[in-house]
Amino acid sequence: MLENPVAKRTAIAAAIGAVVAIPLPFIGPILGAIVGGGIGYFTADKKA
Repeated sequence: MLENPVAKRTAIAAAIGAVVAIPLPFIGPILGAIVGGGIGYFTADKKA
């Protein structure tokens, strides 16, 4: 699954979003992962 560049970028962005959102109590790691994953998905190169 992670051989696909879009999936790889989405997973990395979701992990970063979760880590960044941990100190923010009103967001939380789950919402941070969702937002980060969405950003990673929509900014990834779709030509893969």
